[in-house]
Amino acid sequence: MNQAVKWVLNRMPKTDDRNLPIMSVEEVKKARAFHESFPQYKVTPLADLEKMAEWLGLGRVCVKDESYRFGLNAFKVLGGSYAIARYIAGELGKDVSELPYNVLTSKELLDQFGKAAFFSATDGNHGRGVAWAANRLGQDCVIRMPVGSTEYRRKQIEREGAECTIETVNYDDCVRMVAKEAAACKRGVVIQDTAWEGYEEIPSWIMQGYSTMADEASEQFGERPTHVFVQAGVGSLAGGIVGYFSNKYRENPPVMVVVEAEPAACLYKGAVAADGEIRTCDGEMPTIMAGLCCGEPNITSWDILKNHVSAFLAVDDSVARRGMRMLAAPLKGDPQVVSGESGAASFGALATIMEDESYAELREALGLNKDARILMFSTEGDTDPERWKNIVWEGLEK
Repeated sequence: MNQAVKWVLNRMPKTDDRNLPIMSVEEVKKARAFHESFPQYKVTPLADLEKMAEWLGLGRVCVKDESYRFGLNAFKVLGGSYAIARYIAGELGKDVSELPYNVLTSKELLDQFGKAAFFSATDGNHGRGVAWAANRLGQDCVIRMPVGSTEYRRKQIEREGAECTIETVNYDDCVRMVAKEAAACKRGVVIQDTAWEGYEEIPSWIMQGYSTMADEASEQFGERPTHVFVQAGVGSLAGGIVGYFSNKYRENPPVMVVVEAEPAACLYKGAVAADGEIRTCDGEMPTIMAGLCCGEPNITSWDILKNHVSAFLAVDDSVARRGMRMLAAPLKGDPQVVSGESGAASFGALATIMEDESYAELREALGLNKDARILMFSTEGDTDPERWKNIVWEGLEK
């Protein structure tokens, strides 16, 4: 029988954890202070699903709703904007704390810095965030999208002033494409949320940018969560979230669970191999979870994840659809969360695990019971409204 959720407990050898300080409390505070300087900044809601928690047999279930982030319907802008600011600060010999939004967007700074071209590959959310930030800073932006990306998402990026095309190759090949294009451009800069040998600093800034979401959620949750579920594509978000909570609760960290789309579950494959080495996925990797459709891990976050994650899950599309529908139509008294295909993956996985007896062993191993207090992140809203309606309203598969 094909399992909707494949799972493996983490038995990989630990490393010296040299990347964990990237997500230190000091770095998190610096990133959040930067985002708080934006006129668009508001803390996004934390949906406390009390009735759902009771239904699932859990103590508490909270979902951070990133559909309200900066009017962009997704969390990704946090990483892209912070990385661009860190890059500009470095070029000018300044600390990013000297460049709040009003300074960063000023004519004086533009005259001082000049114009660069920021390149990125994306399924939609990251590219839109990079384009949005570049647009407000008077910079050029070039975005490449992988095969299967929707025209709606491409147009959303184009509206932010970026050059944006849908290519005939997968996400990882698009990353290689923009790296080559940026290298050929006079002031080309790759702002990519994955790291490889020789390209590690900018992805670490992106991970730090994501920590604003985690820091807000931790304050809103008001206590130490016993469990944190987070979805992963290349693993930058997961590394940022896991790194944040591993630093915040060093003596007693939450149980951390990473959720991937099964066709692109490179982290899960690495955990199955259990030797600590990176594994990859290739080809088109068909899934509705476009934001998780990445087959090559971020090497920086992989180091954090293999030291601090308890279990890796690989889920099929039915799990994401289930999460979208349950969050969109909650039990009476609970708040609604409009969550997209990638955003709902973790909640869908949790619901599947709790309601299907074939996962009793996993529940036992992770301590998912009436005492569990779970925090998770809906990282996007209906970033493709027609697809969201087709799945949630019409019951279609995509």
